[in-house]
Amino acid sequence: MPQLSDLIGSFVDDKICYDTGYQAPSQPATHTTQPIVTGSSVLGLKYKGGVILAADTLGSYGSLARFRDIRRITTVGKNILVGASGDYSDFQKIQELLEEVVAEDYCLDDGRTHTAKEIHSYLGRVLYGRRNKMDPLWNTLVIAGVENGNSFLGQVDLLGTQFEDDTLATGFGSHIARPLLRNAYNENLTEEEARKIVLDCMRVLFYRDARTIIKIQ
Repeated sequence: MPQLSDLIGSFVDDKICYDTGYQAPSQPATHTTQPIVTGSSVLGLKYKGGVILAADTLGSYGSLARFRDIRRITTVGKNILVGASGDYSDFQKIQELLEEVVAEDYCLDDGRTHTAKEIHSYLGRVLYGRRNKMDPLWNTLVIAGVENGNSFLGQVDLLGTQFEDDTLATGFGSHIARPLLRNAYNENLTEEEARKIVLDCMRVLFYRDARTIIKIQ
């Protein structure tokens, strides 16, 4: 009759025989390469003395209109707005980073806060850095703000590409709403006129974009 020590020895020998050791993965680790819950268009328009952003509140789970009250425009400090298309969980990560920037400004307590242009540059570096690590934040961001009476409107995509303009649109709105915004824009627009233009564009997107709803933030 075999002894227990003989069985243990055979078991150990078998494990050693079949143990192939650690093998490095053939591909780098990836995360958000297939967005799950996504938001569609964000529209931005400058007017005289200010800037306006608009986005619907739908979070789509694939083609399912799953979440009907998500907020894709957030405030940064007192006079900056950041809106996002794309993966909502990645936008939540971006919100955490922006909250750290605001907290740092508060702790320094030197009477100065980051401007919209600085936040635009910061987010561009963040998204570019994540892209280089093959771990992108799957968002297109619109940054808006007013500083000393001057309006700012800029965009950053998931590759870290940055630019500024008087009218901006992301998602499906870049194809449908952007031409309407460009046709309607002039530098002397009032706030009421800008609001009407943006609402008209959101209405067109509601008719034409299958990933949006009528509720607007």
